[in-house]
Amino acid sequence: QVQLVESGGGLVQPGGSLRLSCAASGSIFSIKAMGWYRQAPGKQRELVARTSSGVGTTYADSVKGRFTISRDNAKNTVYLQMNSLKPEDTAVYYCLVRVTTRWRGDEYDYWGQGTQVTVSS
Repeated sequence: QVQLVESGGGLVQPGGSLRLSCAASGSIFSIKAMGWYRQAPGKQRELVARTSSGVGTTYADSVKGRFTISRDNAKNTVYLQMNSLKPEDTAVYYCLVRVTTRWRGDEYDYWGQGTQVTVSS
């Protein structure tokens, strides 16, 4: 089993910054991908940013130049630095981690519990 613990959400004014963290622990052999998704009220969950082994980093067009995804492999942790936040960034942010639990094993996706980000004056 794999556990994800998210932190860093909150209320921020437009133009402000927040940093989200997501730490993975448990039966992890390797991490294939780590990413952040968000879901605003009444909308579908959407990709924000993702970093994958052998593929690289992907950002949603709406956050390019403002958000930066990074990871600390030693800590099995992924971060999302969010700058120049806008009211339309308001959503619940979820981390996603794709892992294998043994050598040449199947890949499994795990979701974090979600953290609320509210951008408002």
